[in-house]
Amino acid sequence: MSFRDDTEDGRNDLRRPFLHTGSWYRMGSMQSSMLGSSQVIRDSSISVLACVLIVALGPIQFGFTCGYSSPTQAAITKDLGLTVSEFSVFGSLSNVGAMVGAIASGQIAEYIGRKGSLMIAAIPNILGWLSISFARDTSFLYMGRLLEGFGVGIISYTVPVYIAEIAPQNLRGGLGSVNQLSVTIGIMLAYLLGLFVPWRILAVLGVLPCTILIPGLFFIPESPRWLAKMGFTDDFETSLQVLRGFDADITTEVNEIKRSVASSSKRSTIRFVDLKRRRYYFPLMVGIGLLVLQQLGGINGVLFYSSTIFESAGVTSSNVATFGVGAIQVIATAVATWLVDKSGRRLLLTISSVGMTISVVIVATAFYLKGFVSADSNMYSILSILSVVGVVAMVVAFSLGMGPIPWVIMSEILPVNIKGLAGSIATLANWFISWLITMTANLLLAWSSGGTFMLYAVVCAFTVAFVRLWVPETKGKTLEEIQALFR
Repeated sequence: MSFRDDTEDGRNDLRRPFLHTGSWYRMGSMQSSMLGSSQVIRDSSISVLACVLIVALGPIQFGFTCGYSSPTQAAITKDLGLTVSEFSVFGSLSNVGAMVGAIASGQIAEYIGRKGSLMIAAIPNILGWLSISFARDTSFLYMGRLLEGFGVGIISYTVPVYIAEIAPQNLRGGLGSVNQLSVTIGIMLAYLLGLFVPWRILAVLGVLPCTILIPGLFFIPESPRWLAKMGFTDDFETSLQVLRGFDADITTEVNEIKRSVASSSKRSTIRFVDLKRRRYYFPLMVGIGLLVLQQLGGINGVLFYSSTIFESAGVTSSNVATFGVGAIQVIATAVATWLVDKSGRRLLLTISSVGMTISVVIVATAFYLKGFVSADSNMYSILSILSVVGVVAMVVAFSLGMGPIPWVIMSEILPVNIKGLAGSIATLANWFISWLITMTANLLLAWSSGGTFMLYAVVCAFTVAFVRLWVPETKGKTLEEIQALFR
């Protein structure tokens, strides 16, 4: 063997997946000849679904982090003697950590694989929750929130990309929406458990999703598209075979992926001047634009401080009402998961952004008019009910489209050779705006609830125009066909 061969082998060993695909599924091929075609199709769906359900533990952790501050605000503020500003800092620090995680997420996922990056993300999440549970002052509280955020920043990029890369084209939208569905489940669990357990115990319970995720990662295959890009041909084909079923013919899909990888590898280094080409700037604009508008609509301000909003609306059992909103959000996101591969991405995004605009205008109007009526009058009660209905309608509208679909589209349209860098930029932009909204929501609501929601309404109206003008329909297309749209 030549020195060059030795060198190449050494490089390949260094670039091996952090968590290898494994050989557990190869045993299934011994039984594949006994399976009928319908059983093969069913097994293929089960295999992909099992992978999605395991990685969905990451977004559940994501949602639990988002929902934690709402039911615990009063207790943490009282126990640790925090001011409103200090608790606002606590609520927003997860976004700061997530921005750091987002910067690193693309490169980590590209270098050690999608599974390896999820393993790395799980560890700071666990440490962060433990830090919060044992906090006696703001230092441990803030440090824990930052660690959680760092892990969540990596998860928020890696999970939708992994799901998009393993899912068949006819299921990709629905399976991709499981990411946001899991986030809403995490939020609802935080709201529900927050009604019954102290904030320290709630933080300990936050450890569970990532504790289960870590061993689960050893039982799922690595992304076949990442393996193909890294040059692991045998592992790539084996991974794709188990995802599609042992008797499925994967020849066409293998050839499409190989052609796409070969095309993107012709120029592995992208220069700044290349971003002027439509194949790069247009998907970047759409991906970043949707994720920024998702947050500018104010949804995280509503979710993080929903208890405060309901108290302002005159609802006595604000934490129970907050849980009700979380449950409704799960149901609405589940409906979107079912519809996204039937009705398409653009239609759901349009319905969602129009619905959010109308809902937020209703809430803004109700809060504004309450300033001109007596707190003891019937009109005040009617306006309070109207504001709560508007908030619930906003959450439902968001969950039908603007919640799940921007992440789905981001994972679909970014070119393979810049996906790591571009995905990091898009995720960073999302978390930066989320931080701004979370940091300012409490202060803006104290200034003017009506004015705050009117600002959100303007953004939602602009989102309608953005979707209709620039967002392409990706339903029913392979990732390789989507890339061809921009060439």
